[in-house]
Amino acid sequence: MFAGKKPVVVVGSINIDLVANTERIPVEGETVLGTDFQIHPGGKGANQAVAVARLGYPVQMIGRLGDDAFGAQLRAHLEGAGVDVAGVATTPGTSGVAVIVVGQKGENSIVITPGANALLTPQDLDANIEILRSAGLVLTQLEIPIETVQHLAKICAREGVPLILDPAPAKELPPDLLKDVAWFTPNETEAAFFIGTTDGLSDPAPMAQTLIGKGVKGVVLKLGSRGAYVASAEFRELLSSFAVTAIDTTAAGDAFNGAFATGLLMQMGALESARFANAAAAISVTRAGAQPSMPVMAEVEQMVQRARGNSHPGAKAGAESE
Repeated sequence: MFAGKKPVVVVGSINIDLVANTERIPVEGETVLGTDFQIHPGGKGANQAVAVARLGYPVQMIGRLGDDAFGAQLRAHLEGAGVDVAGVATTPGTSGVAVIVVGQKGENSIVITPGANALLTPQDLDANIEILRSAGLVLTQLEIPIETVQHLAKICAREGVPLILDPAPAKELPPDLLKDVAWFTPNETEAAFFIGTTDGLSDPAPMAQTLIGKGVKGVVLKLGSRGAYVASAEFRELLSSFAVTAIDTTAAGDAFNGAFATGLLMQMGALESARFANAAAAISVTRAGAQPSMPVMAEVEQMVQRARGNSHPGAKAGAESE
């Protein structure tokens, strides 16, 4: 279906997710009993790569794994999902690990130990320059060293490849980085961090304008149950979410980003790509786990078509949680 298309190239983290389900997320100093425990492949970079692969679109990944048992397992899973891992290196030591607690309403709390992800360097990007040059667009996050992200942005600008930056987890960014970003895709918490407010996003329009004023060309604010707000020099629009019952919001933002990138390379345009991504994120929250929750193309298309036949699609879940 997509033979000959330029791939999405994902540069980012690859983790193993250790997931404990509880009735509620514990507060500081509290111990709660879990109701279930599972091990899933994860990491924002790998999640987004698998999200693209599950949609049937070509995707390549640049990253690092440890030489532990988790590393072998994670590489095999990426390959099995259809991700080209020629750019994924193995380094001595541990792979990235995420410890995730999921409450009964689908809310989550996450602690990440970077492991091999912290060793992904600008030199790794230079070693994989042909992969980056071949990309239709590049998708990255902030679970790898910031100097690597900054170097990636310079490469993409030089090579004329659009860059999508999912700024998670939120951290201070070099001032010149954002001008090399085509699409900046924070959730509500991350957007508040980057604009320096604690007031939330009751009105996303000025928030998006502030971010564009920092140099990015386009912004997609992932607003959870309110959907997504898309802004660029050409348009501003709030897109509704889809009516689903969430059981696990882990990696909903990753499902969104992978689908948004796919939509852009399918020539959907930014607004239609964001609608497509809203649908993918909504489907993902109805399933447990990160990568296991990613939908296939037919599922996303069906949800979009069903919503078009409903003038009041509702909004119970969206793409805010990561």
